[in-house]
Amino acid sequence: MPAPSHITRLDGRTIIKLSGADRVKFLQGLVTADIASVQPGQAVWAACLTPQGRWQADFFAIPDPDDTCLLLDCATEQAEALRTQLMRFRLRSDVQMELTALSTYAAWGNRPDAAVLENAICVADPRLPNAGWRLIDPPPGTEQNATELDYDLHRLALGLPDGVQDCEPGRTLAAEANMDLLGGIAWKKGCYMGQEVTARMHYRTLLKRRLVPIASTAPLPAPGTPILHGTQEVGLLRSSRDHIGLALLKVDMADKTLTCLGHNVVARPPAWLLPALGTPPEPTTTPD
Repeated sequence: MPAPSHITRLDGRTIIKLSGADRVKFLQGLVTADIASVQPGQAVWAACLTPQGRWQADFFAIPDPDDTCLLLDCATEQAEALRTQLMRFRLRSDVQMELTALSTYAAWGNRPDAAVLENAICVADPRLPNAGWRLIDPPPGTEQNATELDYDLHRLALGLPDGVQDCEPGRTLAAEANMDLLGGIAWKKGCYMGQEVTARMHYRTLLKRRLVPIASTAPLPAPGTPILHGTQEVGLLRSSRDHIGLALLKVDMADKTLTCLGHNVVARPPAWLLPALGTPPEPTTTPD
């Protein structure tokens, strides 16, 4: 049976409107994704990096089909800082950026009803085919049959990071957040902030850690709790809900016996992540 349709408002998201004749060229030179390739009805996932290739913020860039602008779907707590950071590089470019009151919804399972699609900007989440859709500014009375907790469980099961929960500003590499595997990095578009370090890590296979889904029968503790192999710290817990979460884990540890606060945890990497971890993991234990 096909999966039912789920939809919920994401209250922690803000839409930034990027307008002006130079909007695409301006953003293209600053972020990891190929903004120039995005067509109406599509979205791209992108990040702003430091010159050292470390994550600062990420967002979905979506062309507005009814206006000559890009809509940047980002975490609310980063929205003003992201706008300020990008505008530092405006110089003489014809661009304007403003925070809007447009709402963001997530949908997954079956495609949302036609009535919802006709009255919202709807784009597929570009990271994975089964990730779902982003809906921008649907009608205020749009029925919700799921919660943000449900959406969090959905994305965690797929291994999809949430930037503000799973990345540390100025520390996390884009590839550690699996942006290289989920379409968030364009390798042939040219220079952007942090491009040199990102490319070197990719082509020389120097990456030591990645975000990996984990599972436990005990509720997972707070972000930053160490993941251990025996007495050796091999990772840190990032975002979680109930018994599933993401851990920033050494890439050679996904098939090892792991614990978190004394409870057994098991790495559950999805198929798209397995090649980046070497040989497919075969868990040696089950959650306690």
